[in-house]
Amino acid sequence: MSTSLLSHQDELIEHSMSVNALKFGSFTLKSGRISPYFFNAGLLSTGPILATLSNAYASTISLALSSTTNPLPQFDVLFGPAYKGIPFASTTALVLHTTYNIDVGFAYDRKEVKDHGEGGMMVGVPVVGKRVVILDDVMTSGKAVRGAIAMVQKNGGEVVGVIQALDREEVGQDGVSSTVREIEGLIGEGRVKSILKMRDLLVWLEKNGMSGELESMQKYWEKYGLK
Repeated sequence: MSTSLLSHQDELIEHSMSVNALKFGSFTLKSGRISPYFFNAGLLSTGPILATLSNAYASTISLALSSTTNPLPQFDVLFGPAYKGIPFASTTALVLHTTYNIDVGFAYDRKEVKDHGEGGMMVGVPVVGKRVVILDDVMTSGKAVRGAIAMVQKNGGEVVGVIQALDREEVGQDGVSSTVREIEGLIGEGRVKSILKMRDLLVWLEKNGMSGELESMQKYWEKYGLK
């Protein structure tokens, strides 16, 4: 396990905690598991935190494109699933251009079909014939990201990667499977990347002397962590 974090990881953890998007305590998940932490990307909704998040997404994408192991393929479009993913995709496309000289379009879907104007379910650059990377917050069951993959494919695009803000690194209800592995079964091995993993939170807690929270996280990892 790595003992250090990259600056964009450090900043995202600290800024997420400052707006209560990342909390440590006791939280009942939809799965029924009692988690010692909770991440709510819906609270990443101020200028400063959005700047931190989009920089972290862009840094992760830039590093993944140049990785020597399972690099992220070159792509044309960032897709942000409605609704939370819309600002994530637009601001990340901006940072990719201004900071990394990587120029891509962005697109998103609607929850409902628009019957006037341009109509349809998709907004932004067309994805037909394009390589698409989906931005996600946290995968639990993976239902949302599966829906996004289907939406892109239905509109003629090819999903070549998924970048999530946080990978909980948990096994499924069967104690073996993981949502990330299942999604990679659809889009290719090593194509799901993340800004943060649960193990990064362990590193951060240890570095910051939060021993009670660290102990709870380690117990949860031993029980549900993806080994």
